[in-house]
Amino acid sequence: MPKKSILSTLERKSILILGDFVIAGFSLKNFVYNAIDYQGRGSQETELTIFFLGFLSYAMMGYVLDHYNIEKITDSKIVPRVRSASVTFGFAILLIIITTILFDFAYWRIHLLIFMFFFPLQILIWRELFNYIFKFVPTTKNVLYLYDESTSDSIQNNIELINGIDKKTYYNVVEYVMNLDEISSNGKDLNELHNVDSWIINTRNYDNFSESLERNLVNTILSGNEVITYTSFYETVYEALPITSHNDSIYEILQLKNTKIRYIQSIVSFNFNLILSIVTGAIFFSVVPFVFILNLFFNRGPLFYTQLRVGKYGKEYKIFKFRSMVVDAESKGAQMAKKNDARITAFGKILRKFRIDELPQILSVIRGDMVFIGPRPERKVFVDKLNEVTPFYNVRHLVKPGITGWAQVKYKYGENLQDSIRKLEYDLYYIKNKSVSLDIRIIFKTMTTILFSRGV
Repeated sequence: MPKKSILSTLERKSILILGDFVIAGFSLKNFVYNAIDYQGRGSQETELTIFFLGFLSYAMMGYVLDHYNIEKITDSKIVPRVRSASVTFGFAILLIIITTILFDFAYWRIHLLIFMFFFPLQILIWRELFNYIFKFVPTTKNVLYLYDESTSDSIQNNIELINGIDKKTYYNVVEYVMNLDEISSNGKDLNELHNVDSWIINTRNYDNFSESLERNLVNTILSGNEVITYTSFYETVYEALPITSHNDSIYEILQLKNTKIRYIQSIVSFNFNLILSIVTGAIFFSVVPFVFILNLFFNRGPLFYTQLRVGKYGKEYKIFKFRSMVVDAESKGAQMAKKNDARITAFGKILRKFRIDELPQILSVIRGDMVFIGPRPERKVFVDKLNEVTPFYNVRHLVKPGITGWAQVKYKYGENLQDSIRKLEYDLYYIKNKSVSLDIRIIFKTMTTILFSRGV
Protein backbone atom coordinates (compact mmCIF):
# COMPACT_ATOMS: atom_id res chain seq x y z
CA MET A 1 0.00 0.00 0.00
CA PRO A 2 1.49 3.37 -1.02
CA LYS A 3 2.55 5.50 1.92
CA LYS A 4 1.81 9.19 2.29
CA SER A 5 4.33 11.28 0.40
CA ILE A 6 6.23 14.07 2.11
CA LEU A 7 5.22 17.54 0.96
CA SER A 8 7.78 19.03 -1.40
CA THR A 9 9.39 22.43 -0.85
CA LEU A 10 7.19 23.90 -3.59
CA GLU A 11 4.05 22.52 -1.92
CA ARG A 12 5.01 23.98 1.45
CA LYS A 13 5.81 27.32 -0.18
CA SER A 14 2.41 27.24 -1.86
CA ILE A 15 0.69 26.72 1.49
CA LEU A 16 2.70 29.59 3.00
CA ILE A 17 1.91 31.92 0.09
CA LEU A 18 -1.78 30.95 0.11
CA GLY A 19 -2.03 31.81 3.81
CA ASP A 20 -0.26 35.13 3.24
CA PHE A 21 -2.56 36.08 0.38
CA VAL A 22 -5.73 35.14 2.26
CA ILE A 23 -4.66 37.44 5.10
CA ALA A 24 -3.59 40.10 2.59
CA GLY A 25 -7.00 39.84 0.92
CA PHE A 26 -8.92 40.45 4.14
CA SER A 27 -6.56 43.30 5.08
CA LEU A 28 -7.01 44.91 1.65
CA LYS A 29 -10.77 44.57 2.07
CA ASN A 30 -10.55 46.44 5.39
CA PHE A 31 -8.31 49.05 3.76
CA VAL A 32 -10.64 49.63 0.79
CA TYR A 33 -13.99 49.57 2.58
CA ASN A 34 -13.06 51.01 5.98
CA ALA A 35 -9.77 52.92 5.86
CA ILE A 36 -10.60 54.93 2.72
CA ASP A 37 -13.13 57.71 3.21
CA TYR A 38 -16.38 56.44 1.64
CA GLN A 39 -17.02 59.79 -0.05
CA GLY A 40 -13.86 59.59 -2.10
CA ARG A 41 -13.48 55.86 -2.50
CA GLY A 42 -14.38 55.90 -6.17
CA SER A 43 -15.91 53.35 -8.53
CA GLN A 44 -15.82 49.56 -8.42
CA GLU A 45 -13.09 49.66 -11.08
CA THR A 46 -10.99 51.78 -8.70
CA GLU A 47 -11.50 49.29 -5.89
CA LEU A 48 -10.49 46.38 -8.14
CA THR A 49 -7.42 48.36 -9.22
CA ILE A 50 -6.40 48.80 -5.57
CA PHE A 51 -6.79 45.07 -4.93
CA PHE A 52 -4.72 44.27 -8.01
CA LEU A 53 -1.96 46.76 -7.12
CA GLY A 54 -2.01 45.52 -3.53
CA PHE A 55 -1.52 41.84 -4.39
CA LEU A 56 1.06 42.68 -7.06
CA SER A 57 3.17 44.97 -4.87
CA TYR A 58 3.01 42.52 -1.95
CA ALA A 59 4.17 39.65 -4.18
CA MET A 60 7.01 41.78 -5.60
CA MET A 61 8.22 42.89 -2.17
CA GLY A 62 8.01 39.34 -0.86
CA TYR A 63 10.12 38.02 -3.73
CA VAL A 64 12.71 40.81 -3.67
CA LEU A 65 13.18 40.53 0.10
CA ASP A 66 13.30 36.68 0.13
CA HIS A 67 10.09 36.43 2.14
CA TYR A 68 9.41 32.92 0.79
CA ASN A 69 12.93 31.50 0.83
CA ILE A 70 12.28 28.62 3.24
CA GLU A 71 15.47 26.89 2.05
CA LYS A 72 17.70 29.58 3.52
CA ILE A 73 19.84 28.37 6.41
CA THR A 74 19.77 30.64 9.47
CA ASP A 75 20.42 30.02 13.15
CA SER A 76 18.62 33.19 14.14
CA LYS A 77 14.91 33.17 14.97
CA ILE A 78 14.83 36.96 14.99
CA VAL A 79 16.01 37.60 11.39
CA PRO A 80 13.01 35.90 9.66
CA ARG A 81 10.60 37.79 11.93
CA VAL A 82 12.32 41.11 11.25
CA ARG A 83 12.22 40.37 7.51
CA SER A 84 8.51 39.50 7.73
CA ALA A 85 7.76 42.71 9.63
CA SER A 86 9.79 44.74 7.11
CA VAL A 87 7.96 43.25 4.13
CA THR A 88 4.45 43.64 5.56
CA PHE A 89 4.86 47.07 7.15
CA GLY A 90 6.76 48.31 4.09
CA PHE A 91 3.97 47.01 1.88
CA ALA A 92 1.33 48.84 3.95
CA ILE A 93 3.23 52.14 3.65
CA LEU A 94 3.82 51.58 -0.07
CA LEU A 95 0.14 50.90 -0.73
CA ILE A 96 -0.91 54.06 1.11
CA ILE A 97 1.59 56.11 -0.93
CA ILE A 98 0.44 54.54 -4.23
CA THR A 99 -3.27 55.09 -3.57
CA THR A 100 -2.67 58.64 -2.36
CA ILE A 101 -0.69 59.55 -5.49
CA LEU A 102 -3.02 57.82 -7.95
CA PHE A 103 -6.41 58.58 -6.41
CA ASP A 104 -5.83 61.37 -3.87
CA PHE A 105 -7.85 59.54 -1.21
CA ALA A 106 -8.72 60.74 2.28
CA TYR A 107 -8.50 58.14 5.08
CA TRP A 108 -10.09 57.26 8.40
CA ARG A 109 -7.08 57.25 10.73
CA ILE A 110 -8.19 54.50 13.11
CA HIS A 111 -8.81 52.01 10.28
CA LEU A 112 -5.60 53.08 8.57
CA LEU A 113 -3.64 52.33 11.74
CA ILE A 114 -5.43 48.97 12.05
CA PHE A 115 -4.34 48.11 8.50
CA MET A 116 -0.75 49.27 9.05
CA PHE A 117 -0.16 47.36 12.29
CA PHE A 118 -2.59 44.45 12.35
CA PHE A 119 -1.66 43.16 8.89
CA PRO A 120 2.02 42.60 9.87
CA LEU A 121 0.87 41.06 13.18
CA GLN A 122 -1.50 38.63 11.41
CA ILE A 123 1.22 37.57 8.95
CA LEU A 124 3.65 37.03 11.83
CA ILE A 125 1.14 34.87 13.74
CA TRP A 126 0.36 32.83 10.59
CA ARG A 127 4.05 32.18 9.95
CA GLU A 128 4.64 31.14 13.54
CA LEU A 129 1.73 28.70 13.17
CA PHE A 130 3.15 27.46 9.86
CA ASN A 131 6.57 26.81 11.41
CA TYR A 132 4.99 25.14 14.44
CA ILE A 133 2.92 22.74 12.32
CA PHE A 134 5.92 21.68 10.24
CA LYS A 135 7.88 20.85 13.37
CA PHE A 136 5.64 17.80 13.65
CA VAL A 137 5.03 17.11 9.95
CA PRO A 138 7.91 15.31 8.17
CA THR A 139 9.66 17.58 5.68
CA THR A 140 12.95 15.81 4.94
CA LYS A 141 13.12 12.83 2.59
CA ASN A 142 15.41 9.91 3.44
CA VAL A 143 17.47 9.18 0.36
CA LEU A 144 18.93 6.01 -1.08
CA TYR A 145 21.72 7.28 -3.34
CA LEU A 146 22.62 4.87 -6.15
CA TYR A 147 25.75 5.40 -8.23
CA ASP A 148 28.25 3.46 -10.32
CA GLU A 149 32.00 3.48 -11.04
CA SER A 150 31.71 6.36 -13.51
CA THR A 151 30.42 8.71 -10.78
CA SER A 152 32.25 7.26 -7.77
CA ASP A 153 35.04 9.88 -7.79
CA SER A 154 32.68 12.61 -6.62
CA ILE A 155 30.61 10.48 -4.20
CA GLN A 156 31.36 12.51 -1.07
CA ASN A 157 30.76 15.87 -2.73
CA ASN A 158 27.52 14.64 -4.32
CA ILE A 159 26.18 13.38 -0.97
CA GLU A 160 27.00 16.74 0.65
CA LEU A 161 25.13 18.52 -2.15
CA ILE A 162 22.11 16.25 -1.69
CA ASN A 163 22.13 16.89 2.07
CA GLY A 164 22.52 20.61 1.44
CA ILE A 165 25.38 23.06 1.00
CA ASP A 166 24.50 26.68 1.89
CA LYS A 167 20.78 25.83 1.72
CA LYS A 168 18.19 23.37 3.03
CA THR A 169 17.43 20.76 0.38
CA TYR A 170 15.08 18.72 2.61
CA TYR A 171 16.86 15.57 1.44
CA ASN A 172 19.09 13.38 3.62
CA VAL A 173 21.18 10.45 2.35
CA VAL A 174 20.73 7.51 4.71
CA GLU A 175 22.27 4.90 2.43
CA TYR A 176 24.47 4.93 -0.65
CA VAL A 177 25.09 1.95 -2.89
CA MET A 178 27.57 1.30 -5.68
CA ASN A 179 27.57 -1.43 -8.35
CA LEU A 180 23.83 -1.34 -8.86
CA ASP A 181 23.52 -4.47 -10.94
CA GLU A 182 25.55 -6.62 -8.55
CA ILE A 183 23.33 -5.73 -5.61
CA SER A 184 20.08 -6.04 -7.54
CA SER A 185 21.11 -9.40 -9.00
CA ASN A 186 21.35 -10.76 -5.47
CA GLY A 187 17.59 -10.37 -5.21
CA LYS A 188 17.86 -7.86 -2.36
CA ASP A 189 14.99 -5.41 -2.06
CA LEU A 190 16.71 -2.03 -1.77
CA ASN A 191 13.59 -0.51 -0.21
CA GLU A 192 14.25 -2.60 2.90
CA LEU A 193 17.65 -1.02 3.60
CA HIS A 194 16.09 1.92 5.44
CA ASN A 195 12.86 3.79 5.66
CA VAL A 196 13.64 5.37 2.31
CA ASP A 197 11.44 8.07 0.76
CA SER A 198 13.47 8.85 -2.36
CA TRP A 199 15.91 7.19 -4.72
CA ILE A 200 18.47 9.44 -6.40
CA ILE A 201 20.32 7.67 -9.21
CA ASN A 202 23.62 8.95 -10.58
CA THR A 203 25.01 6.97 -13.50
CA ARG A 204 26.16 7.85 -17.00
CA ASN A 205 24.28 4.97 -18.57
CA TYR A 206 20.65 4.25 -17.73
CA ASP A 207 20.19 1.73 -20.57
CA ASN A 208 21.91 -1.25 -19.01
CA PHE A 209 19.95 -1.72 -15.79
CA SER A 210 19.31 -5.36 -14.94
CA GLU A 211 15.78 -6.75 -14.85
CA SER A 212 16.06 -7.10 -11.08
CA LEU A 213 17.04 -3.47 -10.62
CA GLU A 214 14.23 -2.29 -12.90
CA ARG A 215 11.79 -4.37 -10.85
CA ASN A 216 13.08 -2.65 -7.70
CA LEU A 217 12.59 0.74 -9.35
CA VAL A 218 8.99 -0.06 -10.27
CA ASN A 219 8.25 -1.44 -6.80
CA THR A 220 9.64 1.63 -5.06
CA ILE A 221 7.49 3.94 -7.24
CA LEU A 222 4.39 1.83 -6.54
CA SER A 223 5.13 2.02 -2.83
CA GLY A 224 4.88 5.81 -2.98
CA ASN A 225 8.59 6.63 -3.11
CA GLU A 226 10.24 9.14 -5.41
CA VAL A 227 12.74 8.02 -8.06
CA ILE A 228 14.77 10.77 -9.75
CA THR A 229 18.12 11.21 -11.44
CA TYR A 230 20.89 13.17 -9.76
CA THR A 231 20.77 15.70 -12.60
CA SER A 232 17.02 16.23 -12.13
CA PHE A 233 17.51 16.67 -8.37
CA TYR A 234 20.34 19.17 -8.88
CA GLU A 235 18.48 21.24 -11.48
CA THR A 236 15.32 21.37 -9.36
CA VAL A 237 16.95 22.16 -6.01
CA TYR A 238 20.00 24.25 -6.98
CA GLU A 239 18.67 25.62 -10.29
CA ALA A 240 22.02 24.84 -11.89
CA LEU A 241 23.55 22.09 -14.05
CA PRO A 242 25.95 19.62 -12.36
CA ILE A 243 28.83 19.73 -14.83
CA THR A 244 30.79 17.04 -12.94
CA SER A 245 28.07 14.49 -13.76
CA HIS A 246 28.42 14.93 -17.54
CA ASN A 247 24.66 15.02 -17.95
CA ASP A 248 22.73 15.14 -21.20
CA SER A 249 21.51 18.70 -20.52
CA ILE A 250 24.88 20.14 -21.51
CA TYR A 251 24.78 18.40 -24.88
CA GLU A 252 21.26 19.73 -25.41
CA ILE A 253 22.70 23.22 -24.97
CA LEU A 254 25.48 22.48 -27.46
CA GLN A 255 22.96 21.34 -30.07
CA LEU A 256 20.74 24.40 -29.42
CA LYS A 257 17.50 22.45 -29.81
CA ASN A 258 14.05 24.05 -30.27
CA THR A 259 15.44 26.77 -32.58
CA LYS A 260 11.98 28.04 -33.63
CA ILE A 261 11.06 28.68 -30.00
CA ARG A 262 14.44 30.34 -29.49
CA TYR A 263 13.74 32.77 -32.36
CA ILE A 264 10.57 33.90 -30.57
CA GLN A 265 12.50 34.06 -27.30
CA SER A 266 15.18 36.18 -29.00
CA ILE A 267 12.58 38.71 -30.19
CA VAL A 268 11.03 38.98 -26.72
CA SER A 269 14.47 39.16 -25.05
CA PHE A 270 15.58 41.91 -27.45
CA ASN A 271 12.66 44.14 -26.44
CA PHE A 272 13.09 43.24 -22.76
CA ASN A 273 16.82 44.09 -22.86
CA LEU A 274 16.11 47.28 -24.81
CA ILE A 275 13.78 48.61 -22.11
CA LEU A 276 16.22 47.69 -19.32
CA SER A 277 19.12 49.22 -21.22
CA ILE A 278 17.28 52.52 -21.71
CA VAL A 279 16.48 52.69 -17.98
CA THR A 280 20.04 51.74 -16.98
CA GLY A 281 21.50 54.14 -19.55
CA ALA A 282 19.46 57.00 -18.09
CA ILE A 283 20.72 56.14 -14.60
CA PHE A 284 24.32 55.92 -15.85
CA PHE A 285 24.35 59.30 -17.57
CA SER A 286 22.69 60.94 -14.55
CA VAL A 287 25.32 59.66 -12.06
CA VAL A 288 28.43 60.36 -14.20
CA PRO A 289 28.77 64.03 -13.06
CA PHE A 290 28.51 63.07 -9.37
CA VAL A 291 31.00 60.19 -9.67
CA PHE A 292 33.35 62.45 -11.66
CA ILE A 293 33.36 65.17 -8.96
CA LEU A 294 33.73 62.71 -6.06
CA ASN A 295 36.47 60.86 -7.96
CA LEU A 296 38.54 64.07 -8.10
CA PHE A 297 38.64 64.28 -4.30
CA PHE A 298 38.47 60.67 -3.06
CA ASN A 299 39.78 58.45 -5.86
CA ARG A 300 42.33 60.44 -7.83
CA GLY A 301 43.10 58.97 -11.20
CA PRO A 302 41.14 57.95 -14.30
CA LEU A 303 37.35 57.92 -13.93
CA PHE A 304 36.93 54.78 -16.05
CA TYR A 305 39.02 51.71 -16.64
CA THR A 306 38.79 49.34 -19.55
CA GLN A 307 39.63 45.68 -19.93
CA LEU A 308 39.36 43.07 -22.63
CA ARG A 309 36.76 40.40 -21.81
CA VAL A 310 35.71 37.26 -23.66
CA GLY A 311 32.31 37.59 -25.33
CA LYS A 312 30.09 35.56 -27.64
CA TYR A 313 31.88 32.81 -29.59
CA GLY A 314 35.07 33.53 -27.63
CA LYS A 315 35.74 36.92 -29.25
CA GLU A 316 37.32 39.57 -27.03
CA TYR A 317 35.78 43.01 -26.61
CA LYS A 318 36.39 46.10 -24.48
CA ILE A 319 34.45 46.49 -21.22
CA PHE A 320 33.98 49.79 -19.35
CA LYS A 321 33.62 50.34 -15.59
CA PHE A 322 34.02 53.11 -13.06
CA ARG A 323 37.47 52.58 -11.54
CA SER A 324 37.17 51.20 -8.01
CA MET A 325 40.77 50.03 -7.45
CA VAL A 326 44.11 51.77 -7.16
CA VAL A 327 45.68 52.77 -10.49
CA ASP A 328 48.38 50.03 -10.45
CA ALA A 329 46.06 47.30 -9.11
CA GLU A 330 47.52 44.60 -11.36
CA SER A 331 51.18 45.53 -11.38
CA LYS A 332 51.89 41.95 -10.23
CA GLY A 333 49.69 40.33 -12.87
CA ALA A 334 46.01 39.46 -13.28
CA GLN A 335 44.20 38.62 -10.04
CA MET A 336 40.58 37.86 -9.19
CA ALA A 337 38.89 40.35 -6.88
CA LYS A 338 38.09 39.03 -3.42
CA LYS A 339 36.39 40.09 -0.22
CA ASN A 340 38.27 42.85 1.64
CA ASP A 341 40.60 43.26 -1.35
CA ALA A 342 43.35 45.71 -0.37
CA ARG A 343 43.45 47.08 -3.93
CA ILE A 344 39.94 48.57 -3.65
CA THR A 345 39.94 52.25 -2.68
CA ALA A 346 37.64 53.70 0.01
CA PHE A 347 35.52 55.41 -2.66
CA GLY A 348 35.67 52.24 -4.75
CA LYS A 349 34.08 50.27 -1.91
CA ILE A 350 31.07 52.59 -2.03
CA LEU A 351 30.83 52.22 -5.81
CA ARG A 352 30.96 48.44 -5.50
CA LYS A 353 28.58 48.25 -2.56
CA PHE A 354 25.76 49.79 -4.59
CA ARG A 355 26.98 48.32 -7.93
CA ILE A 356 27.53 51.81 -9.36
CA ASP A 357 30.88 50.70 -10.81
CA GLU A 358 28.99 48.31 -13.14
CA LEU A 359 26.87 51.03 -14.81
CA PRO A 360 29.36 52.00 -17.58
CA GLN A 361 28.95 48.50 -19.03
CA ILE A 362 25.80 49.88 -20.64
CA LEU A 363 28.21 51.34 -23.23
CA SER A 364 29.15 47.78 -24.23
CA VAL A 365 25.45 46.96 -24.49
CA ILE A 366 24.93 49.94 -26.81
CA ARG A 367 27.87 48.77 -28.93
CA GLY A 368 26.29 45.31 -29.21
CA ASP A 369 29.00 43.39 -27.33
CA MET A 370 26.78 42.66 -24.32
CA VAL A 371 23.14 42.35 -23.30
CA PHE A 372 21.56 43.34 -20.02
CA ILE A 373 21.03 39.76 -18.78
CA GLY A 374 23.47 36.94 -19.49
CA PRO A 375 26.59 35.19 -18.15
CA ARG A 376 29.10 37.67 -16.74
CA PRO A 377 32.13 38.11 -19.04
CA GLU A 378 35.54 36.95 -17.85
CA ARG A 379 39.09 37.79 -18.85
CA LYS A 380 40.93 35.55 -21.30
CA VAL A 381 43.68 34.65 -18.83
CA PHE A 382 41.08 33.17 -16.47
CA VAL A 383 39.04 31.63 -19.30
CA ASP A 384 42.14 29.73 -20.46
CA LYS A 385 42.76 28.42 -16.93
CA LEU A 386 39.13 27.37 -16.50
CA ASN A 387 39.12 25.60 -19.87
CA GLU A 388 41.97 23.45 -18.55
CA VAL A 389 39.88 22.51 -15.51
CA THR A 390 36.58 21.78 -17.30
CA PRO A 391 35.90 21.24 -21.01
CA PHE A 392 32.47 22.87 -20.65
CA TYR A 393 33.53 26.39 -19.71
CA ASN A 394 33.40 27.68 -23.29
CA VAL A 395 29.73 26.63 -23.54
CA ARG A 396 28.81 29.89 -21.78
CA HIS A 397 30.19 31.76 -24.79
CA LEU A 398 27.30 30.53 -26.94
CA VAL A 399 25.39 33.64 -25.85
CA LYS A 400 26.33 37.27 -25.31
CA PRO A 401 27.56 38.16 -21.81
CA GLY A 402 25.41 40.35 -19.58
CA ILE A 403 25.63 43.08 -16.95
CA THR A 404 23.81 40.81 -14.51
CA GLY A 405 23.06 37.11 -14.65
CA TRP A 406 21.69 34.01 -12.94
CA ALA A 407 25.08 33.09 -11.44
CA GLN A 408 25.47 36.57 -9.95
CA VAL A 409 22.15 36.45 -8.08
CA LYS A 410 22.37 32.80 -7.02
CA TYR A 411 25.99 32.49 -5.90
CA LYS A 412 28.46 34.54 -3.92
CA TYR A 413 31.15 36.71 -5.51
CA GLY A 414 33.74 34.47 -7.17
CA GLU A 415 37.16 34.69 -5.52
CA ASN A 416 38.90 31.71 -7.15
CA LEU A 417 38.68 29.20 -9.99
CA GLN A 418 36.54 26.81 -7.93
CA ASP A 419 33.96 29.55 -7.40
CA SER A 420 34.01 30.21 -11.15
CA ILE A 421 33.21 26.56 -11.84
CA ARG A 422 30.25 26.66 -9.44
CA LYS A 423 29.02 29.82 -11.16
CA LEU A 424 29.40 28.06 -14.51
CA GLU A 425 26.72 25.57 -13.38
CA TYR A 426 24.28 28.47 -12.96
CA ASP A 427 25.29 30.02 -16.30
CA LEU A 428 24.62 26.73 -18.10
CA TYR A 429 21.26 26.42 -16.35
CA TYR A 430 20.37 29.92 -17.58
CA ILE A 431 21.40 29.14 -21.18
CA LYS A 432 19.32 25.95 -21.14
CA ASN A 433 16.24 27.49 -19.47
CA LYS A 434 16.45 31.05 -20.81
CA SER A 435 13.01 32.68 -20.73
CA VAL A 436 11.33 35.99 -20.00
CA SER A 437 10.11 34.70 -16.62
CA LEU A 438 13.67 33.71 -15.66
CA ASP A 439 14.93 37.13 -16.78
CA ILE A 440 12.30 38.81 -14.59
CA ARG A 441 13.43 36.69 -11.63
CA ILE A 442 17.02 37.81 -12.26
CA ILE A 443 15.95 41.47 -12.28
CA PHE A 444 14.17 41.12 -8.94
CA LYS A 445 17.07 39.12 -7.46
CA THR A 446 19.49 41.79 -8.71
CA MET A 447 17.45 44.34 -6.78
CA THR A 448 17.87 42.13 -3.69
CA THR A 449 21.61 41.92 -4.30
CA ILE A 450 21.88 45.71 -4.50
CA LEU A 451 19.60 46.32 -1.49
CA PHE A 452 21.58 43.99 0.77
CA SER A 453 25.00 44.77 -0.78
CA ARG A 454 25.82 41.13 -1.39
CA GLY A 455 29.21 40.28 -2.86
CA VAL A 456 32.37 42.35 -3.02
